[in-house]
Amino acid sequence: MPYSVMPMSHQGDAHTSPAAVSAVGLRKSYGDKTVLDGIDLRIPAGSVFALLGPNGAGKTTAVNILSTLISADGGQAQVAGHDVATAPDEVRAAIGVTGQFSAVDGLITGEENMLLMADLHHLSKREGRRVTADLLERFDLVDAAKKPASTYSGGMKRRLDIAMTLVGDPRIIFLDEPTTGLDPRSRHTMWQIVRELVSGGTTVFLTTQYLEEADHLADRIAVLNGGELVAQGSAEELKRLVPGGHVRLRFSDPVAYGQAANALRETTRDDQALTLHIPSGGSQRELRAILDRLDTAGVEADELSVHTPDLDDVFFALTEGTDQPKEAVR
Repeated sequence: MPYSVMPMSHQGDAHTSPAAVSAVGLRKSYGDKTVLDGIDLRIPAGSVFALLGPNGAGKTTAVNILSTLISADGGQAQVAGHDVATAPDEVRAAIGVTGQFSAVDGLITGEENMLLMADLHHLSKREGRRVTADLLERFDLVDAAKKPASTYSGGMKRRLDIAMTLVGDPRIIFLDEPTTGLDPRSRHTMWQIVRELVSGGTTVFLTTQYLEEADHLADRIAVLNGGELVAQGSAEELKRLVPGGHVRLRFSDPVAYGQAANALRETTRDDQALTLHIPSGGSQRELRAILDRLDTAGVEADELSVHTPDLDDVFFALTEGTDQPKEAVR
């Protein structure tokens, strides 16, 4: 695979912060199908980490291992400083998990769902009611608290689901595709909730197929494909892995357009639209060099724009050859 690169410029900051989640050589197979093929992770405390990958890439399997729901076949993992294999109870006490499918019981009210979770965390009746009231207010569910959860919209159910996850005051939260099926407004509300959690010191491990979501929220992103982590880094680092960045110049004067084409190197011309595309990574130095050549030629473009690859480009480049249809990756 041509883009199987692990950007390293983030590693200095990551290793100076305590790790909320770490894994070395994590492996998992089902029969003859290898789902995780020796992956390594290190997620600093108080950050958002996004795991991307096609359906069936192993994202949920990784979450299930790290949250002690299933065991790994090989490798080691620590969550909140505890080994997931030898100290699962300590791990569970430090984490919250919101899966792809809501854990909300639609037959009881939102408040009753919260109180049930408080009982499961062995909170006293008084403390359970206090925590429930605080979280219902925080997630804007007070007006709906006495109504059956079956009457809630998809966004309300997801907010209630995460509120239930927070009853135990977890330091690390696993959100497995938390906004799948939500409308854009509800999705943005969830993004704000994630930002507020992290600002309070919580670590968020997010799996998603919404690439915009990872771009907006994640401090670091990893792409999982064929059981392997094929790239890790910030959104900007990953975007630089993929070629295709360019500067676009548009002209209204055909003479100026021709002069610019002669003055600049490695341009792609569109003679009908009077536009030039110049390969560029978008750096200030490259942009200045283009402008200097135009100034030397005495030419001024009517419009200049810088185009860089987005996470969609990165995702498709890193996962090419999988049987995942592009239409399913949003």
